[in-house]
Amino acid sequence: MQSKMRTNKDKGKESFSNRIRSSLVLKLNLEMVRRLLSGFMAVNTLVFLMGFFVVLWRAEVIIEDSYNVLAASGFNEGSVHYPMLDFEVMTVAPEEGTTLHRDIQELLPFHIKDAERDVFTGAMELPAPLRERIENIRYSVGFEKDFSYYRFVYNIGPEVYGLLQILFILLIAESLMLIKHTVKGHRVVRETLKPLADLAETTRTLQTMKPYDEKYLKAIAGELSSIDVNRLDKGISVDSSQNELKDLTYAINGMLNRINQSYQSQVRFVSDASHELRTPIAVIQGYVNLLDRWGKNDEKTRQESIDAIKSEIGNMKDLVEKLLFLARGDNETIQLNMERFDTSEIVDEIVREAQMIDESHLFKTELSSPAFIEADRQLFKQSIRILVDNAIKYSQEGKEIALRVTKGNGKVVIVVQDTGIGIPPDDLPHIFDRFYRSDESRARKSGGSGLGLAIAKWIIERHGAFFEIHSRVNIGTRISIVFPEALI
Repeated sequence: MQSKMRTNKDKGKESFSNRIRSSLVLKLNLEMVRRLLSGFMAVNTLVFLMGFFVVLWRAEVIIEDSYNVLAASGFNEGSVHYPMLDFEVMTVAPEEGTTLHRDIQELLPFHIKDAERDVFTGAMELPAPLRERIENIRYSVGFEKDFSYYRFVYNIGPEVYGLLQILFILLIAESLMLIKHTVKGHRVVRETLKPLADLAETTRTLQTMKPYDEKYLKAIAGELSSIDVNRLDKGISVDSSQNELKDLTYAINGMLNRINQSYQSQVRFVSDASHELRTPIAVIQGYVNLLDRWGKNDEKTRQESIDAIKSEIGNMKDLVEKLLFLARGDNETIQLNMERFDTSEIVDEIVREAQMIDESHLFKTELSSPAFIEADRQLFKQSIRILVDNAIKYSQEGKEIALRVTKGNGKVVIVVQDTGIGIPPDDLPHIFDRFYRSDESRARKSGGSGLGLAIAKWIIERHGAFFEIHSRVNIGTRISIVFPEALI
């Protein structure tokens, strides 16, 4: 039990020690309190020593006056007590006490050869109260005269007790000053560190605000001036920081991570977009060269080149439109025209349109109507079309593509299921990444740009909905979109 108690005590000390070490405000306050206590202790010690020296000086004056009187009238051979002065002359050996240092003795006014000065407590019945023991403190000066030993004893206890009372009052005043300065110092320290807290708050705001605001960036520009794109992933060490600085450091590191991710995403996006645009341009350039060489007089070559160029231009137009959509989405410039509508009607309309342009697949629907949601009708339709287009691209001809709309538990679920090639498990976490295609050669053949699902994800997330995806290779893929049901 004792061991357990010691362990808890040690943990308490360790926790308090860690708090002091980790809090800049607490550390500064404790340092201020330590300095105040040191100052008060030095003042109190000085006051006590000076007061005690004055008490000894006064006793020395009385002893010297008494010595002069007795020297003129003759010393008695026995002990004599003078109750009016609380003073006595003794001829016995000195009692046990504290002998003053020789240097101090030389500073006192009563100069007599080979005198010994002691401070001791007079005889009393023990145990005695503290006040009685203090008031019984005595001061003695012993010396030899005419081959006899004399000892002048003066009771300095009342003066010492009075001196301690003054010190006690001084301690009370100092305690009040300590409390006042501690409270005031805590406020001053917090106000002094307020710029750091404001900077941390500003940096935390940068992590959440959309889009970035120039005025906030300027607010921390000075702090981050040494950080460039080559150091975005390094961050700032937090091991030795105080709590207040740790908050700032965590906030800055969080912002740097977000900027780094955004920067890397932008670099990757530009690289992928350049690659996607370069391919159709190269194809167009090849067919233009073909026309220049042999197409002028060859009708078949000319028509083949024109068809290919028209197809590639169509692909480029589709790619540019998707890029513009994502760019506008990133800039939050796409306005959502929210309205309440029946999703089953929209899905049925999309299926009828798909059947008109694709007769090679078998479309099957299972629609629970009405299933109302509140969304942007055109964007919702665009996202479902993307899923249907992908189902068509990655399913063999003659395969079934099923669309279902169900509702329940306050949710409306739209399902697009195909019996296509499926998605490998390693690719599932990346299918919404821009330009990501699990099978580059097959995707190129099918005409996909790798932006459709990224657009669908943006649309669905902006409506507070989410995806559920189940897929098995060579069996098929089922993508569900879960919307909150709109109240009628």
